[in-house]
Amino acid sequence: MKPASASHSPTANTRFTDATIRLFERVIPDPFVLAILITVIVAVASALFAPHASFVRIVGGWYKGFFDILTFAFQITLVLVTGHAFAHAPPVQRLFRAVVSIARTPVQASTLTFLSVAVASFFNWGFGLVVAALLAREVAKRMRVDFAWIVAAGFSGWVVWASGISSSIALAQSTHGSAMNVVEKLTGQVLPFNATVFTTFNLVPVIVMLVCVPIVLALLKPRDENAVVLDLDKNPDPPVRVRPRGKLTPAQWIEHSRLGSAFIGLAGLSFIVMARVEHVAGFSGVNAVIFVMFCAGVVLHGYPLAYADAVKNAARQTGSMMLQYPLYGGIMGIMEATGLPDVLAHFFIAISNAHTLPFWSYVCSLIVTFLVPSGGGHWAVQGPFVVPAAVALHASVPGTTMAVAMGEQVSNMMQPFWAAPVVAMAGIGVQRVLGYTVMTFLLGSVVFGAALLLLI
Repeated sequence: MKPASASHSPTANTRFTDATIRLFERVIPDPFVLAILITVIVAVASALFAPHASFVRIVGGWYKGFFDILTFAFQITLVLVTGHAFAHAPPVQRLFRAVVSIARTPVQASTLTFLSVAVASFFNWGFGLVVAALLAREVAKRMRVDFAWIVAAGFSGWVVWASGISSSIALAQSTHGSAMNVVEKLTGQVLPFNATVFTTFNLVPVIVMLVCVPIVLALLKPRDENAVVLDLDKNPDPPVRVRPRGKLTPAQWIEHSRLGSAFIGLAGLSFIVMARVEHVAGFSGVNAVIFVMFCAGVVLHGYPLAYADAVKNAARQTGSMMLQYPLYGGIMGIMEATGLPDVLAHFFIAISNAHTLPFWSYVCSLIVTFLVPSGGGHWAVQGPFVVPAAVALHASVPGTTMAVAMGEQVSNMMQPFWAAPVVAMAGIGVQRVLGYTVMTFLLGSVVFGAALLLLI
């Protein structure tokens, strides 16, 4: 990052954010170290308060969770790698430049970035993560703008993902026989999107966030002379492979032939069509994102060797993530083995009634997300407690279900687990970004909480 050459006093609108950034930079360690710290906190809390805690359960749960998350961790790593490679294909780079060229000022750029990511995330959360980092980076290359602020604008767009049609919680409750469909297991009901995603209590706060977050971002914009800009010397774009000229060897011809890319593209398109027609199980969520990104990336890079180079460049960003995710899996394992979520859930259930249960489930979700940041894993530990409570209190089951999803997406704004792939693709430290997204977290906490109290 390149600091400004001159220093000026911040405006009143940015003093709080400046103080928050300084606080985060002083007290929040590297995300890997933070994951270790959270592991210690959860282990101690489990030992003190969890109903089934013992040394064997804590250590055994940590070990089991450490490895149970490896499939998911590799999936998320592939989301980053294939998304990064896809975004650096020449046609996609031209598209990004065309989109960014619409904006003439930093505020317009932050609004455009936020809205683009929010729309992408509503339809597919994995693609939203990719767009957040790389669209922000393209903005930072075209105009003088504080890089952490514009990356935060992109990541803030992800605050609506669990309210969208790729929400892991809503998808599971709408799928008959899903292992994660807690509602069906306990009540025999399947919740269609009309009862969860496409409801007033879900869509109204999403629209409010789409209107209000750009205003907040504009108020938080650092002065131009105080902007800490993208340093392309330290975070350069990956080099573009040039097809060799002249006579090629047989190996070079195969490496640079478009036939291999065309084959992958045709095979991928055929499967996507078949999956839509035949309703192939498993072609959804993160797997669908990876598959589409891979096939499209191979095709758009023109020939296989160019795509292989793009993947190698992207893989350099994955080291921190590969260290963090097993630790978060261990945290989830401790929670599941000791029953620590029961303590939180039962506390909020005890203070609830039919009207307030969705709201208190949402508050509980805000807290649990910091400890179990995966949407599916989060629902696995909180869902079995809030759904029976909703039935017992005659509260709204769809409202209580979506309350957990809303808490998940809002707390993600302060969770390094999901910020990790964004900052890795963008090339920036997580602390400065979270210093801005704390405002998205505070705004989202109020907006979604109010919707659960007023609209159900």
